[in-house]
Amino acid sequence: MNAPATAPVRARHLLIVDDDDRIRELLKEYLARAGFRVTAASGGAPARKLIGTLDFDLAVFDVMMPGEDGFSLTRWLREQKGPAGRTPVLMLTAMGESASRIEGLKLGADDYLAKPFEPEELLLRIEAILRRASDRPAQGGPLIMGRCSFDPDRGELTIDGEPAKLTEAEVALLRQLARTPHEPVERLELARDTVDPSGRAVDVQVTRLRRKIEADPKAPRYLQTVRGIGYRLAPD
Repeated sequence: MNAPATAPVRARHLLIVDDDDRIRELLKEYLARAGFRVTAASGGAPARKLIGTLDFDLAVFDVMMPGEDGFSLTRWLREQKGPAGRTPVLMLTAMGESASRIEGLKLGADDYLAKPFEPEELLLRIEAILRRASDRPAQGGPLIMGRCSFDPDRGELTIDGEPAKLTEAEVALLRQLARTPHEPVERLELARDTVDPSGRAVDVQVTRLRRKIEADPKAPRYLQTVRGIGYRLAPD
């Protein structure tokens, strides 16, 4: 593999989890040459230990692994408290079925790449996820939505004053909508840089967010669908 022509401005710490020794080492070498700090694990058990002791900016999980698969590892990660539970996840798999992609998104994955893939595409997807994760809208103060409050600057959602768990993809979506409250944002604009530019990934994230924000997710008051356009955030 040839190293990419350019490297990220700041080194970020990546966790690569894949049971294939060759793929794991090739990705580790390629991403390290791209300017990232890279730590690798051969499966779920060593990955859990690493996550418990180190901070990561993004994790890449292979789905099909002996023992604990990538789906189970993602589910466990999203249950963790603090920053670890919000670590962005990109899933790698030999399966190309849309059902598997949707399953990963429902568990909180931020993106999904099917094997075989070009290393450069993996790099571009990683950079897109990190860009979304670090996005900061020009917004003053938290937005109130009934029992909920969302602080765009901090990327924090609270319900009755208690913090609610959000994935980085969900934070990025809320931030995009929070830039122009009460104004519709096109669905394809929201889908830019997501796992599915058709907008399917956005629909999954909206469904997950409504379960957290809305009193009645089937009749949303705050995270509204704008027919023929996209979605709108309508805080109090």
